[in-house]
Amino acid sequence: MEGLRLPTLPAHHCSTLTALSLRLALFFPEGNECISANAKYCGECIQAGAKCGWCKDPFLKQGETVSTRCDEIQSLRNKGCAEDMIENPRGDQTVLRDKAVTNRDITQIQPQKISLTLRSGEPQSFTLKFKRAEDYPIDLYYLMDLSYSMKDDLENVKNLGTHLMLEMSKITSDFRIGFGSFVEKTVMPYISTTPAKLLNPCTGDQNCTSPFSYKNVLRLTSDGKKFNTLVGQQHISGNLDSPEGGFDAIMQVAVCGDLIGWRNVTRLLVFSTDAGFHFAGDGKLGGIVLPNDGKCHMENNIYTMSHYYDYPSIAHLVQKLSDNNIQTIFAVTEEFQPVYKELKNLIPKSAVGTLSANSSNVINLIIDAYNSLSSEVILENSKLPEGVSIAYTARCKNGVVNEGENGRKCSNISIGDEVAFNISITKHCHFGNGTFECGACKCNEGRVGRQCECSSNDVATEDMDRTCRKDNGTDICSNNGDCVCGTCECKKRENPEERYSGQFCQCDNFNCDRSNNKLCGGHGRCECRVCICDYPWTGSACDCSLDNSTCMASNKQICNGRGICECGTCKCTDPKFQGPTCETCPTCPGVCTEHKECVQCRTFGTGEKKDTCDEDPDKLPQPTDATYPVMHCKERDANDCWFYYTYAVNNNTEKEVHVVETLDCPAGPDIIPIVAGVVAGIVLIGLALLLIWKLLMIIHDRREFAKFEKEKMNAKWDTQDNPIYKSPINQFQNPSYGRKAAAL
Repeated sequence: MEGLRLPTLPAHHCSTLTALSLRLALFFPEGNECISANAKYCGECIQAGAKCGWCKDPFLKQGETVSTRCDEIQSLRNKGCAEDMIENPRGDQTVLRDKAVTNRDITQIQPQKISLTLRSGEPQSFTLKFKRAEDYPIDLYYLMDLSYSMKDDLENVKNLGTHLMLEMSKITSDFRIGFGSFVEKTVMPYISTTPAKLLNPCTGDQNCTSPFSYKNVLRLTSDGKKFNTLVGQQHISGNLDSPEGGFDAIMQVAVCGDLIGWRNVTRLLVFSTDAGFHFAGDGKLGGIVLPNDGKCHMENNIYTMSHYYDYPSIAHLVQKLSDNNIQTIFAVTEEFQPVYKELKNLIPKSAVGTLSANSSNVINLIIDAYNSLSSEVILENSKLPEGVSIAYTARCKNGVVNEGENGRKCSNISIGDEVAFNISITKHCHFGNGTFECGACKCNEGRVGRQCECSSNDVATEDMDRTCRKDNGTDICSNNGDCVCGTCECKKRENPEERYSGQFCQCDNFNCDRSNNKLCGGHGRCECRVCICDYPWTGSACDCSLDNSTCMASNKQICNGRGICECGTCKCTDPKFQGPTCETCPTCPGVCTEHKECVQCRTFGTGEKKDTCDEDPDKLPQPTDATYPVMHCKERDANDCWFYYTYAVNNNTEKEVHVVETLDCPAGPDIIPIVAGVVAGIVLIGLALLLIWKLLMIIHDRREFAKFEKEKMNAKWDTQDNPIYKSPINQFQNPSYGRKAAAL
């Protein structure tokens, strides 16, 4: 259904309300709602309820109030009010387009367009028919994972175009097919691999293309041979982790309708992979913190913002797929069936099929999934205006009736089957306590709330305030608003550009970080006190540029592969390296040796390059009085002479060398042979003296040993008595022993 139009009431009615200013009393309090409204004028009475009318006849008796004119229709008649004097406008509906549905027609619903005039409390109902048509056009876009594990699958998909065209011709004569591929985000500043690894991420002699996020290889076409040709030119790529960046690709396929070539027909997206998926939040692993904006960012058929925006969330994908009426078929291997079946439960109008190890069954998988999806019809409506409600009742095949949330759908529908949906639309403000004017409820005196649901006497009660405190805190509406009927109404600022927002008025758009005295550095917008930066800026104040051109080295690497680019400046991860692109390492071994031959050639005319030195007449640059680091070098030439020079890289990344032009040689070249001979003679004499000393020591040792043997033979003591033995026992005698004792 193309849409509903809600016009104003006819001019002759006393109501002065606009198209959405009708009042509904869906729930009535006890008693007569018309009298309870205490209406003072016609419009207020009409909106008090569907049964209410206003008598224009001056029948009032003395002492009766004006509100007596407002009553139920039959009561007004009983009071004597003439029928033609009762103001009682009714809702109405007008069918604007009502083409009948047939078996072979692109139109499958009837009516196609309807206009409703709503009165409060009076639902407007109509019946919508759906008939599944034969030969309905189909657009199918094949989105394939081209990581290395899908190598054998690609070989089978290369001939998919003509084969699938043949099979789909049995279902529809109007079929188009397209192709896209994905691998993973490539966040260059955070990749520590070599350039060769980026150009060919596969191992061994495998020929792989460099990694990419998403490419639209072929927009939707009816030329199956073109599909085979372009897909046949594709190459497998590589990735560092198992989950892939397929959600980025799905988002771009959904929102880049003109680029893909979607028509207003059945739209099928086949998502083929043998791995899991990254989703919102995983981008932080590569330093990406900005949420996906759900917009098309394709240049030359390549997604260009994968390094800037995070992966989309599942809810975000559901919204975009639904908005663009795309039905998704997940063709995945057996290993990941549980994961994608859970995903299917979250994405309406989607199906999951088991992909064989080499994708040989992909055509049967697509046909089965299409039949499953096309056999079910689900009605959806856009966001309704506040105060408007809609209810569905489905009358499906075999007399099945679905109500409530299931009233939106019917299943098991075959070609030619017809089902019907009863749709009821109502407008209201709560309990007849206000009128719906200009898209909002205008509450009666003493009533408050978005739908006039609360009494003003209850506004300041403790129970009402409790729902206005964030996290059970003490501040009501974060001190930035008032709690009205349990809901925060945020204060207004003097500056109309500044405003509070949020359930508890906890957010604002003027308290974000500043840079150069500008909110968000002038490069973004402030949402809930957090800067949402424009491309290519990031940081808490959007003062950090993501442009890495200033970090690009001459070898086309970011920071020479030795650091990361932060805010346009290289941050070298290895402290030994320095320079604007981490290109120099003054303290590294080999830096002096690297420039040795150049110094010899330029300064002394020696070395291996002395014969080609004149081919490059530039002189060695000399250092200036600067503060950059200087390395002192000492090298030796072929004549054992030392030469000295300094090496540095100035602030303009230019190499500077200063050479001491005097060689440091140990002796003149004429006496070198003499010195060598003397040294050789000294060495020979030393060896001779060493041999003589060794011989004398041997003779001395032999003489001493012979003397020892001779003395041992001449020994005369008893072998049982040790000549050096001394007894440890001593004897002593008392000098008084044997004498008589003296008499006392």
